[in-house]
Amino acid sequence: MSRRTEKIASQLRGELARLLLEEVSDPRVRMVTLTRVDVAPDLSNARVHYSVLESAQTGDVADIDAGLQSAAPFLRRRAAGALQLRRMPELRFRYDPSLALGTQTLAAIRDLGVAGTGGADLEGERDVLERGEGDGEET
Repeated sequence: MSRRTEKIASQLRGELARLLLEEVSDPRVRMVTLTRVDVAPDLSNARVHYSVLESAQTGDVADIDAGLQSAAPFLRRRAAGALQLRRMPELRFRYDPSLALGTQTLAAIRDLGVAGTGGADLEGERDVLERGEGDGEET
């Protein structure tokens, strides 16, 4: 991706996130997080990758996708006005399971740390990293 398309993708992601939060009234898309936007070099389309917070995961991803697809023309019009591009990409939404998988992985690691006798103290390691200690050099 060129610098131009990366910049457009970043701006588009920010504007779409704002629109979803402030202007879209469809309850199906309330708990959506935009993870990435990939814009075609010719600006013909943009793949908008989204994930769903765990609390809303009980809702069907197909319902959320339907809500995003129905809101796509509105989002495209509003983003076109805000970004002022000659050509506004067509928005295509794709579910991104990475946040859900990451949450499951962290839960499994925590379970191993609690259940295991020689497991690492994850809380202690996080505290050390936050204080700036433990940079990998031995003293």
